[in-house]
Amino acid sequence: MWKRLVTQSLVFWIAGLVILLDQYAKYLVRRAIPVGEVLSLAPGLDPYFRLLHIENTGAAFGMFQAGGTFFMIVAIIVSIIISYYAARLPSQGQWGLRIALGLQLGGALGNLVDRLVNGPVTDYINVLSVLSTPIFNVADLSITLGVIVLVLLMWGEARHPDQTPTAPADGAARGPVDVGAADQSS
Repeated sequence: MWKRLVTQSLVFWIAGLVILLDQYAKYLVRRAIPVGEVLSLAPGLDPYFRLLHIENTGAAFGMFQAGGTFFMIVAIIVSIIISYYAARLPSQGQWGLRIALGLQLGGALGNLVDRLVNGPVTDYINVLSVLSTPIFNVADLSITLGVIVLVLLMWGEARHPDQTPTAPADGAARGPVDVGAADQSS
């Protein structure tokens, strides 16, 4: 019973963990780094990884600025769809799908919390800053990883479709049906 409960609620546990990590990291950034300022973690590391506090009114990775309300609505709709779908997954298996959905749900809700509480989303992770890469946060990273896991699952399923025939619902074994044969008893 516990295993079934854990399996069925895994999406929501992962989402909750992502939200907690995301909000705690954003809290630390807002508290320690003024907007627009950089925190160097090591002197030679700056071109490759640094923390830069920005406030983002657009989508993930700073795209589509000034779309805050639109992205709030999208996050709510996506969260409802993921929750609805996750609740209808089979009670066992589908671990990869559960992880992917949990990461996406947690990321969407993490940024939604920011929009509802603070207005803009706090972004701070700057990787390969020498290439002018986008600045992001744990929620953005979670959404991206969730999508990657989902794409890999779909790709793997397309490459190796299940060859096991599905048994009839009543459990009876049935042979092939000849749809071209006519009843000769008349």
